[in-house]
Amino acid sequence: MVGRVEIQGHRGARGLFAENTLEGFVAAAGLGVDAFELDVGMTADGVVVVAHDPALNPDLTRDASGAWLTGQGPTIWSLTFAALGGFDVGRARPWSRTALLFSEQAAFDGARIPTLASVLAALPAARFTIEVKTDPAHPDWTAPPSVLAVIDVAGAADRVMVEAFDWRVQRHIRRVRPAMRLAWLTRAETVRDAALWWDGVVAAGSVPQAVAAEGGGIWAPDYRDLTRAAVDEAHALGLGVLPWTVNRPGVMRRLIGWGVDGLISDRPDLGLGLVERLRE
Repeated sequence: MVGRVEIQGHRGARGLFAENTLEGFVAAAGLGVDAFELDVGMTADGVVVVAHDPALNPDLTRDASGAWLTGQGPTIWSLTFAALGGFDVGRARPWSRTALLFSEQAAFDGARIPTLASVLAALPAARFTIEVKTDPAHPDWTAPPSVLAVIDVAGAADRVMVEAFDWRVQRHIRRVRPAMRLAWLTRAETVRDAALWWDGVVAAGSVPQAVAAEGGGIWAPDYRDLTRAAVDEAHALGLGVLPWTVNRPGVMRRLIGWGVDGLISDRPDLGLGLVERLRE
């Protein structure tokens, strides 16, 4: 038997549906997924949109004529929302890495990059972990999106958590909205370059200790960096543990056995099924 383990669909459920599309979120919800992890950026005219990459990804993007982009596209920050709407992101380019990794992914031809507001409105009962995509090494690639304003208009504060690798984001939110739930993303690269990603803080102790020192909440590590001892340490410090991106059932089972509090997965259907079986 296992306790509650929240399974969050990564970028909607990109192992099954075109990633970070409104159509994909709705389709995943139809399978019973009720918690999602998504990424946000901001357009040149201040619209908060759901997208993982700072620039349009040629493996996911076709122009108004239906042609695949021939190289990395413009940054989302450089485009107005109207201009962004000219691109189709409903299908992975055939034979691209995404298409090969997620061969079962259903396409939604004609899908556009959605606004965060539209996703929150479409799934009024779902919970969301919203990753703010800023990069302190490349400040010209993105702009900090006005996430809190969108959350407030949607009345969604009680079902939202905000996360980032760039810990300036969480510190700002904690100052202006101390009740907002926060997760602290880490991976080997950001721990190694902690002075940059954690804005001057050096990783002197363990990563769970660093997260707890920030005020805690949830630690969201790359699952490949996780050990049972780290999970136990995080729990002893009062942290929840939400690893990403966990797609193989064997790895899911191991992490659940270690006592993680949730999993972010491209295949949330597999995670939900596993949790159900383990509860029997």
